[in-house]
Amino acid sequence: MNTKFVFKDFIIITLLVSIWVNASEVFRYFFIVRPEMHENLATIPNVADMNITIFLIWGVWDTLLTGLFVFLFWLCSQVFGNNGKSIVITSLVSWCFFFLLFWVGMANMSLSSWSFLIIVLPLALLETTVAAFITSKLYARNHV
Repeated sequence: MNTKFVFKDFIIITLLVSIWVNASEVFRYFFIVRPEMHENLATIPNVADMNITIFLIWGVWDTLLTGLFVFLFWLCSQVFGNNGKSIVITSLVSWCFFFLLFWVGMANMSLSSWSFLIIVLPLALLETTVAAFITSKLYARNHV
């Protein structure tokens, strides 16, 4: 592929993919993660609280995560092409660095149960895989 990095395309793709990432994160947080945090960390005041400020910070964090993800896909596509291999590598590497490390750390510090990882980690892998697929299609559309 060896296309030049186009910052404008990167920003547009990041914003479009972040729609999926934000939706996935919000769903997972409200229906799966938040109840778990309330149960395991009930002694901490305002744990897993949600208000407009926290919601906006999460939106920025999710968009930053998406930008890193989109850039990783672009790097992979330079070596392997815009194909399934780049999708899988981007998905797995992002999942390991963004989610696996976080949740293993949470469980290791007894801030989450180990059994919870069986639920939350596959959902996060689904999120990164769909995001990689969307990113692939958007880059293909912009660089035909």
